[in-house]
Amino acid sequence: MSSNIDLKRGLDIPISGCAEPRISKTIVPGIVAVKPTDFKGFIPRLLVSEGDSVLCGSPVLADKLHPEILLTSPVSGKVSAIVRGEKRKLLAVLIESDGNAECASFETGDAAALDADGVKKALLESGLWPFIVQRPYGVIADPAASPKAIFVSAFNTAPLAADPEFAFKDELAYIQAGIDALAKLSAGGVHLSLDGSLPDSIFDKLGNVRKHSFTGKHPAGNVGVQISHICPIRKEETVWTVSLCGLAAMGRLFKTGKVNLYRKVAVTGPMAIETAYICTVPGMPMKELAPFYGNTPEQTRILSGDPLSGANVGTEGYLGFFDTQITMLREGNEREWFGWIRPIRYKQFSTDHCYFSWLTPWRKYEMDTNIHGGPRAFVMSDPYYAKVLPMDIFPIYLTKACLAGDIDKMEKYGIYEVLPEDLAVCEFIDPCKNEIQDIIAKGIDLMRKEMA
Repeated sequence: MSSNIDLKRGLDIPISGCAEPRISKTIVPGIVAVKPTDFKGFIPRLLVSEGDSVLCGSPVLADKLHPEILLTSPVSGKVSAIVRGEKRKLLAVLIESDGNAECASFETGDAAALDADGVKKALLESGLWPFIVQRPYGVIADPAASPKAIFVSAFNTAPLAADPEFAFKDELAYIQAGIDALAKLSAGGVHLSLDGSLPDSIFDKLGNVRKHSFTGKHPAGNVGVQISHICPIRKEETVWTVSLCGLAAMGRLFKTGKVNLYRKVAVTGPMAIETAYICTVPGMPMKELAPFYGNTPEQTRILSGDPLSGANVGTEGYLGFFDTQITMLREGNEREWFGWIRPIRYKQFSTDHCYFSWLTPWRKYEMDTNIHGGPRAFVMSDPYYAKVLPMDIFPIYLTKACLAGDIDKMEKYGIYEVLPEDLAVCEFIDPCKNEIQDIIAKGIDLMRKEMA
């Protein structure tokens, strides 16, 4: 392992509602959604019709630009509905589960014995290829590309994030098989980032990887931050990233020949009646979590993901393909009387020590969705945001370049190295109330359009 990389900049947000390390229940959903909107750059083509029967691993959607990239069903059953939005945009394919989890069989063989073409063929046919995300831009990896390296983060510093040590303690053999397979796809090998604050991590046992150790506050666990310190992305360079959840699913495929997307998901947040883990599949309806949010769904914001970058899906939404966390926050709709001149706000957290709450650094806060103010002039200096972003970029200049649509400056200030989630903590501390993640996402969309 390389020497520890200690990141001095960052911010751990003290929000209450961390999941207890226990399985509360296993949810076998009656309806599961396969959502093309979970995948940036994916242009869906339907492969099924309403009433068609499917198995676990049966193809449901294909990418129009890369027909070999498939999205497959996580359950067995039949297609119950095709959901479309404005201009007939395909939003989801709903599959009614039969509860039997019958799986399509794939001839994969031992991952260590396959060559690169064999690994790609197995991952593409099974629908597990979309777990591989390509940087820059955060799109599904191009199967024809050759990345300079593949990166995996074995820890997560996001607020209330699921604990990988608990979630994957029984999956090490599968994760190792996934690593052995992915190692065939890049001459630069697989890089695994470990939590330097854990001297006896279960992931220390993994082999066939280049290990790196990181310590520091959020976003130290973001794979984009880790890449910037291990192997920064330059223009015309490509790297791939894979989550531990994706590695485990790939390993199951190569060991059993079947697609199994069940995962442990942390149910978190101040509004959760019970904070624990559930075992379920991606695409699970949030209605299945009614025992966790009780009788006040209108007062609860349900996020698929973490509080900083999760998607607001509500009770009518579904668990995202990449997500291992669900967050429940109180909707902060009320106005504060004399809010800006009330320094004694011991129930409020401030990064700038504006309130006396900084005197109790150990405290956890029942944070809600109130942004405590409205949008203001974007006049901040770069060091303000850089103090929480441990990357060698200029976050405020990058954000303003994205607002202006200036491609040259976007390249100059680091657009190739970031995804919106990497600047989520900058958005959290922003006194100007800018939606920085949305600005970066639109900048990335412009780059993809103009640089194609």
